[in-house]
Amino acid sequence: MDFVKENADSARLAYLGDAVWEVLVRRRLVAVGDPQPAETALGYVTAQAQSDAVERILPHLTEEEEAVYRRGRNCVHANVPRHATVIQYRRATGLEALFGYLELTGARERMAELFDFAYIEDGTTDQAASAEP
Repeated sequence: MDFVKENADSARLAYLGDAVWEVLVRRRLVAVGDPQPAETALGYVTAQAQSDAVERILPHLTEEEEAVYRRGRNCVHANVPRHATVIQYRRATGLEALFGYLELTGARERMAELFDFAYIEDGTTDQAASAEP
């Protein structure tokens, strides 16, 4: 299936990106031998955690990637999770849209690179953990 830009609005990109992010997190936790990956994953997949990750990723984005992130961040949000602010939720949606876009364009190495930037502080930046989903 080929990526068609006209069919990929920000909400759809975020929908896909949510799954892509989850797979990257799971691969990383399995690769590092996390004893409780389901619990640890929550530190990566919440709106707050993704919003924090955006801070570390933003300086490394290309103009095109930043535009995709901004469109995702600014798309209409029907609801916000109880444990997140509107800003955190919007930023997390932008992050998910970006990763959905990277998946559809086949930029798996770039996804791994950005994921590493997001979590460089946690000591789990082993490339094997963030390799292709």
